[in-house]
Amino acid sequence: MTDGSSVSSARPLPGPPAAAALLADAAARAARLDSPPHLSIVRLGEDPASVSYVRGKDRKAREVGLQSTVYALPETTSQAELLALVVRLNADPTVNGILVQLPLPAHVSEQAVLHAIDPRKDVDGFHPVNVGELWAGRPVLAPCTPAGIMYMLGHYGIEVAGRRAVIVGRSHIVGRPLAAMLLNVHATVTVAHSRTPDLGAVTREADLLFAAVGRAHLITPDMVKPGATVIDVGINRVVGADGKGHLTGDVHPDVAAVAGALTPVPGGVGPLTIAQLLANTVTAAEMQSAACA
Repeated sequence: MTDGSSVSSARPLPGPPAAAALLADAAARAARLDSPPHLSIVRLGEDPASVSYVRGKDRKAREVGLQSTVYALPETTSQAELLALVVRLNADPTVNGILVQLPLPAHVSEQAVLHAIDPRKDVDGFHPVNVGELWAGRPVLAPCTPAGIMYMLGHYGIEVAGRRAVIVGRSHIVGRPLAAMLLNVHATVTVAHSRTPDLGAVTREADLLFAAVGRAHLITPDMVKPGATVIDVGINRVVGADGKGHLTGDVHPDVAAVAGALTPVPGGVGPLTIAQLLANTVTAAEMQSAACA
């Protein structure tokens, strides 16, 4: 490994241009509908990160011409009360998409809440029906981060069919749905994780390497096939030599000297997640409109 002074040779894959293209497409599709797609966002408590995330989603939805309603509930809201709100939103024909911001307080079951959302309005793509449809290779509301990654690959002309893809991380939010999406477009997929022996031997086989573990600089240059496309999904807060906290990914910066293309952190995959959420809301509205026609 180098001292960090190596010259970057990897093609950068910044998120904002791809996100802007996805949002422009979502806005154009929304404008063709009889009424603006309506996203309902539910938040429990005042966790600073959740408040920030919801504020960003609400603002961006309005920027692209969607209607957005935020339900900011007290942290003490019971599971029964939250489920009752979800039931009302499911039944409201003016609501096209429902998002319950995670994590939820400990007294509320995330599984119970996510399973209660109408799959047709599940713009997070976490309902078991949507998960099953995704693995069956059918059109579906898919989880936003992996769907955004797939859009990014297409936006930058990264070939997927026939390529060897390795995903490091098996979460239900990123790793597992991403594996299904890659299989659906004819990649050969390996999912590695914390119990994979000799992880470097596996990752060095990848033409497309996705790091989604949440461990700073886990992927080092010696673990990357020269010329590979590396997508860094990790967001880790670390303290630098200056004593200040900053964000870094799961991929060591020196990987830029080996990879053919690399997403930055921050400014890589992150912007695609919100963009895909809004695209999913438009898709949900289109599907509901077609069902009523």
